[in-house]
Amino acid sequence: MSQATQGKQSVITPTRVVIALCLFAPFVAMLWVSSYAKVEPTFVGVPFFYWYQMLWVVISTVLTMVAYKLWQRDQRARKGGASK
Repeated sequence: MSQATQGKQSVITPTRVVIALCLFAPFVAMLWVSSYAKVEPTFVGVPFFYWYQMLWVVISTVLTMVAYKLWQRDQRARKGGASK
C-alpha cells in the first residue's frame, strides 16, 4: 500500500453518523404528517398539530447546535491528526 492510502482517514466515522442523524431527524419528524395530524392532546388550549410543530422548532435548534459542535470537534481532530 502506498503512504497516501495508509495515512488517509475514513470519511464515515461514528461522529459523522451522529451528525447526520441530528440533521436528518427533524426532516423525518416533520414530513411524517400522519403521526401528528390530530387535535388531541391539547396543550394550554393549543391543538397537538400546532404545538408539536413548535416543539420541533426548539428540538431542531438544539440538534443543529449539537451537530455543529460535533462537526467542529471532528474537524479539529482531523487537522490535529494530519499534522502528526
